[in-house]
Amino acid sequence: MNDITYVGKHGVSYNVSRHAHESWEFVYCTAGSGAFVFDDRTLRYGEGDVVCIPPLVPHANDSEEGFQNIHINMVSPVFSVPGPAVISDEPNRFLLNAFTAALFHFYSDRNGSAALLSLYGDLISCILASLQKDKVLTPVVAQVENNIIANYADPDYELDAYLHSLPFSYDYLRKLFQRELGVTPHRYLIDKRLQLASELLMSNEVTGVNTISEIAPLCGFHDPLYLSKMFKKKYGVAPRSYQASQASGTAAPHQNSENVKIMME
Repeated sequence: MNDITYVGKHGVSYNVSRHAHESWEFVYCTAGSGAFVFDDRTLRYGEGDVVCIPPLVPHANDSEEGFQNIHINMVSPVFSVPGPAVISDEPNRFLLNAFTAALFHFYSDRNGSAALLSLYGDLISCILASLQKDKVLTPVVAQVENNIIANYADPDYELDAYLHSLPFSYDYLRKLFQRELGVTPHRYLIDKRLQLASELLMSNEVTGVNTISEIAPLCGFHDPLYLSKMFKKKYGVAPRSYQASQASGTAAPHQNSENVKIMME
C-alpha cells in the first residue's frame, strides 16, 4: 500500500508528450503553471497544485510559461479519486515537503532510505486525503451539479435540454452522475426543489408565503399539486401538515429510508 515506485523531477519544461502509467501518478507543480490534457477533459494547474492521475489514463502536459514539478508514481495508494483531479496544497506546504523528501530518499544511498520512502508514501497519501475535503467529482458531473444549483428554483428550467446540450451521451451522463452523487440528475433537482419548499414552509411568518400555490413557483414547480405529491412522498406528510408540525414544535416528519440514504450520501 502506498508503495512509491518512482520519483522524478522536471526543471523548466514546456511539454510532456502523451503517455500513461501502470500505476498512480501524483504531480506536484513547484513553479509555473500549465494544463494536463486528457481524452475527455483538460485540468489547469498552478504552483502548489497536485494533479492526481489514475493508472492507464493517457495524458499530456502543456505550458506556455513553463512549469517545474516533482512527480511520484505509487502503487495501491489508500487515497484515490474517480478520475483525474487537481488538489491544492495548504499554505504551510507540508505536502511539498513530503514530495521533496521522497525525491531525496528515492535517489539517496543512506541507510534506511527505503524504509523512509515507504513512510513518505503513506504520508503523501494521507495528506492528499485530508486535503480532499469534499468528494472530488469528474468535471462534467461538477458542471451538471453547478447548473442544477444555479437554476433549480426556476420553473422554466429544462434539465433534459441542458443535458442534451453537453457533448456526452445522455445515458452516460445520467449513470455517471448517479455513480458519483448517489442519485440521478432529475432526483437531485427534485430534492433541491423540495428542500427549498420545506424551508419556505418553515419560514412563512418571515416570508409571508403561506399557500402551496404561492410556494410552488418559488421552488421551481409549475404545478402545486405535483409539488404536494412529491413533498408527501419525500417527507411522509402533506406540505400543510408539515408546516403545522413545525409551527407547533412537534417532532419532524418521518422520512423514508431511501431519502435518508440520499441525504447521507
